Amino acid sequence: MLDLIIIGAGPGGYEAAFEAARLGLSAALVEKEVLGGTCLNRGCIPTKTLIHAADVYREIEECGRFGIVSGRPSVDMKMLQEHRKTTVESLQKGIAMRLKAAKIPVYQGTGTIQSDEENELDSGKEKQVCVTAPDGSETLLEAKNILIATGSVPSVPPIPGSDLPGVMTSDDLLFYDGEPLESLLIIGGGVIGVEFAGIGQSLGTKVTILEVLPSLIANMDRELGQSLKLSLKKKGADIHTGAKVSALAQTPEGICCTYTEKDGEHSCTAQAVLIATGRRAYTGGLFSAGCTPEMERGRILVNDWYETSIPGIYAVGDVNGQIQLAHAATAQGLRAVRHIAGRAVDAEPDLIPSCIYSSPEIASVGLTAEEAKVRGITAKSHKILSSANGKSVLTLQERGFIKVVYETDTHVILGVHLLCARATDMVSEFAVAIREKLTLEQMAAVVRPHPSFSEMITEAVRI
Repeated sequence: MLDLIIIGAGPGGYEAAFEAARLGLSAALVEKEVLGGTCLNRGCIPTKTLIHAADVYREIEECGRFGIVSGRPSVDMKMLQEHRKTTVESLQKGIAMRLKAAKIPVYQGTGTIQSDEENELDSGKEKQVCVTAPDGSETLLEAKNILIATGSVPSVPPIPGSDLPGVMTSDDLLFYDGEPLESLLIIGGGVIGVEFAGIGQSLGTKVTILEVLPSLIANMDRELGQSLKLSLKKKGADIHTGAKVSALAQTPEGICCTYTEKDGEHSCTAQAVLIATGRRAYTGGLFSAGCTPEMERGRILVNDWYETSIPGIYAVGDVNGQIQLAHAATAQGLRAVRHIAGRAVDAEPDLIPSCIYSSPEIASVGLTAEEAKVRGITAKSHKILSSANGKSVLTLQERGFIKVVYETDTHVILGVHLLCARATDMVSEFAVAIREKLTLEQMAAVVRPHPSFSEMITEAVRI
């Protein structure tokens, strides 16, 4: 009997498997599709591959600003998709090699948690997972513990016309290999929506965004959303916040979207539509009768150790609906495995950086000034602009900023919000500072290289 069965081989699952092996636990992975989960196959990696290609295209198109003469570039979407496929396959092979080296078996198929007798799962006895392979054959695995890391799938609201040809989710658009779109309507102004907006704009697509909430990326610092909106509009995007979509309909001109804004009903037409209204936990085929833990609106409820209402069964990543980020899933998986192994758990999984790979990049970790106020913390913020940074100027970056939130009396850093080049890299330095409760003065004492984007960190913590 195994110590641990992990269902789902995304970042939350395979990293948990490596941690289990490192701690001396016997573990097995169950995956119904391919290694890497949503992040590698339909999320982070393919999206950022397309973003990088779009950025290169834009740089070539604008290289005259640096005195470089070049002809107008063109995009071969089939070749771009081949690059995406090659990138993903290379990383899949890397994961497979690591699993083989760690002697962690992988069972291909759908894993279903089951019980042979009533209430067995609640009694603390061994747990069973039936793996149904693609050919219909079944393998029964037994373990002391089970970790669920089955991820999520796109959530599509019940909009009339959402099943029309040309209406896509992010899963569909990632594999699009036709000619670059002339126009794209994006329903949803969260992370997925604004990243695809950036890709489209770089490749010459006319982008329209409809967001039902009052601002873009509404779960982040308000100024980040405002600045991102201005940046996208400056590049030609048509953005409507507080806009609720009523219906989609096929017309000779394209797909017509009817929506309501505060001043009444409106419509817009685009060649294609991306529905980017979030993702929902995936639990298809996961539980047999009598083996379902407590759930809420489709997500599995867990405690601080990511254990479900059934002792010995854990759930990490998107499936528990807490933070839908790959690195959050990994952190949760490591924490759960250490709890299973009876080891001390000192991670702080709530301190998770949020990143958006827009242009300029956006990153955030810790508290906003508003959140500090709600918690009763007396705090201030200090903002510096990137326009005084040498590396930003010489590379002709868009105007951006870094805003640091700190405790008024002690100067202990509470949070940071970046909109600038390399924001997704620099945010980690602040994550360390917040975790270690460093002050502005302590962080300012570090000597950073010149010229570099990281010099903005020094300026941001000097008050």
